[in-house]
Amino acid sequence: MTTSTALHPAERDLLQEAFHTFDQAAHTLQQSYSTLTDRIEQMDVELSQSNAALRQQLQENEAMRAHLNGILDSLTTGVLVLDLDGHITRVNAAASRLLSRPADTLRGQSAATLMAELQLTVSEQPQRHESHVLTIAQRSLEASPGQSSGQLILIHDVTKMCQLEERLQRQHRFVAMGEMVGRIAHEIRNPLGSIELFASMLRRDLHEQPASLAYAEQISQAVHGLDRLLSNLLIYTQPERSARGWQPVETLVLDALTLAAHAITKTPVDIRLDLDPRIPAIWCNQGQFKQVVLNLILNAIQAMPAGGILTLKLVQADEQALGGRAICMTIADNGPGIDPAHRSRIFDPFFTTKDEGTGLGLAIVHAIIDAHHGRIDVESRLGDGTTFTILLPYPTEPSLRDGEPHEWNGQGERPLSDSKTIALSELMEESTHE
Repeated sequence: MTTSTALHPAERDLLQEAFHTFDQAAHTLQQSYSTLTDRIEQMDVELSQSNAALRQQLQENEAMRAHLNGILDSLTTGVLVLDLDGHITRVNAAASRLLSRPADTLRGQSAATLMAELQLTVSEQPQRHESHVLTIAQRSLEASPGQSSGQLILIHDVTKMCQLEERLQRQHRFVAMGEMVGRIAHEIRNPLGSIELFASMLRRDLHEQPASLAYAEQISQAVHGLDRLLSNLLIYTQPERSARGWQPVETLVLDALTLAAHAITKTPVDIRLDLDPRIPAIWCNQGQFKQVVLNLILNAIQAMPAGGILTLKLVQADEQALGGRAICMTIADNGPGIDPAHRSRIFDPFFTTKDEGTGLGLAIVHAIIDAHHGRIDVESRLGDGTTFTILLPYPTEPSLRDGEPHEWNGQGERPLSDSKTIALSELMEESTHE
């Protein structure tokens, strides 16, 4: 049986109104959903743009950080950054090098404790630390005006400046002393000639009186000794008055070693030569430069009375060393080293720590090298030996015969050195051939 239910007109109107209201609500909801979807898409775009901008900013900040770190590590001044408690938070490469400590061991350490361990103080006065001369300053680090975020310790390497000051002072002393010594040498040489003349006359008249003749010969020997001393003084005061030319390096060095054979045979010295074959000749006065090498060889041998290793090395120097093309010769020993208190005076005339000697050997070396427009430096540590470094201008190419090695222009890979070790028997064999 089917039952038919008729809606009342009022109910029908109410139901239609409900459907209409639902349709409106659904339409409104659809619009809201569309609006929300559009807003979400817009926010996604904005968020993507913000993320891209943030990534760009992070990349720029990282690049700036790397750039600033590069600048900090490129500084020749050592920089220690301290926090408010005085502990080290950052260290640049120069600070690690000047303090001879790895950066990792410095970070987190108390700066005051570190300075006490290294026996250094914050002072503008130069102070020596190992092979460096340092001045140390401290500055406040401000994150914003008037607000401190820590401290900066600045470590300045003034080693070269002190060396330049020493050279300048030494040059002033050389000039003043050279003028005085030159005048005295000339004044003394005149009466020495008369003494030698009279001594030779005495030797002739006392030929049949051996006892008295011995006295005359001793006078002559003393006069010759004084004359050699005066010759050295004149070389010291007037080294620039000499002719120069291209001289073969190996011949100069071997001649100097032969002249030093009398000292080498008394000491078990292992002599090692490392001469760059592309530098077959140097521009110098043959006799004077041979004297330089001889004096430095004798000085090294005397520094090793119990024996040791003597190394002579010749290489191309950095063009910045003398402001142009140059060669570098080093003469090194592994003796006890030079007392730091004496290091600044070793080139002074008449300064010596030896029982015998005039103190003119290194002074003459310095004067000759200076006259050649070169430079000589010394590096020495107690217990680690001494190295003398000679820099000489290398003005033009020497004329080389076909088949001889060509000079090295400072570029490209350096070929194998002509490294040699000279045995005493070889040296003495050359000495007997002279």
